[in-house]
Amino acid sequence: MSKRHLFESPDGLVTKALRGIVAYNPSLSLDETNRVVFDTTYNKSNVSIISGGGSGHEPAWSGYVGENLLAASVAGDIFASPSTKQILAAINAVPSQKGTILVITNYTGDRLHFGLANEKAIASGHKCRMITCGDDVSVGRKSKLVGRRGLAGQLGVLKVMGGASGAGGSLDQVYDLGVAFSQQIVSIAATLDHCHVPGRAEHGTLASDEVEIGTGPHNEPGYRKLSPVPSPQDLVRQILTYCLDEKDPERGYVNFKEGDEAILLVSNFGGMSHLEMGALLDELLEQLAENWKIAPVRVSCGFLETSLNAPAFSVSVVNVTAAARNCSYSVEEIKAFFDVRTNTHWESMTGSQSVRRARQQQFVQPPHVPRKPVEDAKDVKIDPATLDRMLRSACDALIAAEPDLTKWDTVMGDGDCGETLKTGATCLIAALDANLAAKGSIIEVLQELEEIVEGKMGGTLGGILGIFFVSIRISLEGNAALAKTEGLTKQWANAITSSLENLRRYTPAQVGDRTVMDTLIPFAQGLQSGGFAGGVAAAIRGAELTKTLKPKLGRATYVGADTSKGLPPDPGAWGAMVAIKGLQSGL
Repeated sequence: MSKRHLFESPDGLVTKALRGIVAYNPSLSLDETNRVVFDTTYNKSNVSIISGGGSGHEPAWSGYVGENLLAASVAGDIFASPSTKQILAAINAVPSQKGTILVITNYTGDRLHFGLANEKAIASGHKCRMITCGDDVSVGRKSKLVGRRGLAGQLGVLKVMGGASGAGGSLDQVYDLGVAFSQQIVSIAATLDHCHVPGRAEHGTLASDEVEIGTGPHNEPGYRKLSPVPSPQDLVRQILTYCLDEKDPERGYVNFKEGDEAILLVSNFGGMSHLEMGALLDELLEQLAENWKIAPVRVSCGFLETSLNAPAFSVSVVNVTAAARNCSYSVEEIKAFFDVRTNTHWESMTGSQSVRRARQQQFVQPPHVPRKPVEDAKDVKIDPATLDRMLRSACDALIAAEPDLTKWDTVMGDGDCGETLKTGATCLIAALDANLAAKGSIIEVLQELEEIVEGKMGGTLGGILGIFFVSIRISLEGNAALAKTEGLTKQWANAITSSLENLRRYTPAQVGDRTVMDTLIPFAQGLQSGGFAGGVAAAIRGAELTKTLKPKLGRATYVGADTSKGLPPDPGAWGAMVAIKGLQSGL
């Protein structure tokens, strides 16, 4: 796969792409700050459906905002989930009299950020629910903690939910339909090669005699490599066997009875020719009829959810009859929802051109919300010069570590960990240059970190750090007097321990799962028993230990990792350790 791009740098690329995408449809507007595309003509008396995720999957999800589909979409960085702040902006952009449903694919970062936004929206008075779609059969039942990751089957969920919302369905009806439909999808992807992300040096590739099956949409390595390359007919046979073999104890997720009606979705990951996609679809339909006695009643084939320009595709089969058994809508109604016309990419990438607004009228800015001032009685302060020195040291260490973190995350994940941490570190240095540490206020620093994480750092790590810093701040403010009676180290130990307890509401990760928690939990324990030096030593040991651990959570679990040959450290755990060591060096 070529490393060449028209836009070689990812800086500003997502926002620029969204500006271009909204130009297709004059009814759309863009909140540039939060990367939210929303329909200005949506019906407030209908259920609002919002979806989103990392960029690089276009036309998902901005291309599906419009009549009878999404009311709004929210975009993160390339292959990284949007932040909680962005998602809340999307919810507020399209309020509904009936309620809002967030529909996401099953990735840890998306679950964290959308889940937290869902809770915050409910707390502020919104009627809000969330559906998590996982349809990839390459992830077997043994991966209980992770569950099936999401592929393009989610677009079918959005399509029928959008149709039901447009027809006036209640919040319960539309939600139940989305859940029932999402649970009757089986999908798998295959790739001829990996895509290359603009601005990244690391680039996974396949040999000329290899095809990968069970590929992830974020450049994750597949479930297995096939070599020599099978014929197209044999590849399709294997794909359908993975999806439809009900006797497979690991992958027999959906059962088809005689007479059940099915929908087929075939998504081009971006780099397949129309010529080959047509031939692929024909082969799929022939084998479905001959080997599985399935004749899909609806077919969608094209750029449904891409992976930049990867020469790859995914296949999704949906049992519509089984979905109808588990919701209030009939098979005929669900098919009618799937058929309803939209003014989005589902029909045509150009949309309606009959009415034009001035382009600048499509771009909006969210209202400025001033930061809450810190109360002196709740503040925690240290020497300003020491605070500045510690923070700069940690940031410099993270920036220096970025190439290794990116390389390791490319091997075991989607490659965004190093860039996410570097972005946060760079933003914090800019804030320090603007005298953030001048008062020595730790609470002001934590407030700044919250804004940086929510506004600039998406992905799983951004979600974890967002909850982590908020919880630490709340604990410190609530126990400000503890620093005077038991010392600052004890206060911090209690705050970090409390924060980790709160994180358990959002992630089951523990020591040994090969995540950032392998550093954070030992660090908290070391602080309690051995002070700051003990915490740093424990964090280093925890990060080093991830070199020997098999992944149990996150995208790395989809890789068939052979720990006997050695693994790089978990990049999130290592990045956290680098930052903690940097804080110590600043002393």
